[in-house]
Amino acid sequence: MFMGEYNHSVDSKGRIIVPSKFRDELGQQFVVTLGLDGCLFMYPNDEWAEFISQLKGLPGSREARQLQRYFLAGAATCEMDKQGRILIPSKLREHATVEKEVVFVGVLNKVEVWSKERWEANNSYENMDDIAEHMADFGLSF
Repeated sequence: MFMGEYNHSVDSKGRIIVPSKFRDELGQQFVVTLGLDGCLFMYPNDEWAEFISQLKGLPGSREARQLQRYFLAGAATCEMDKQGRILIPSKLREHATVEKEVVFVGVLNKVEVWSKERWEANNSYENMDDIAEHMADFGLSF
């Protein structure tokens, strides 16, 4: 399970150091794809296979096809070098506006990759009490 928040920088060649806490679980090779809310998703290969299985099981509706294309068209396999760095394809970096500072966030079965600016702008926890009130509808208790 992935958890935690880690800040890193993009080097002059566009490489990013993957937090050491995530390296073993991600593995040497893993998949990076477009995420939601303006971030990228990083999946270990086994979790990616599970996600693909779920996408395959969607109905043939227009929305399902769009969702499949969204996650698969930009997906790329990334490989860590010996220093734990990866080079995320430029199209994915542009989508997430990853330029200089990056925030890695562990979220259960995947890692989210955010530009620091977008992370700070989109992840205010001021309304968590309101959100928590509605989580009981989904069977979550604290």
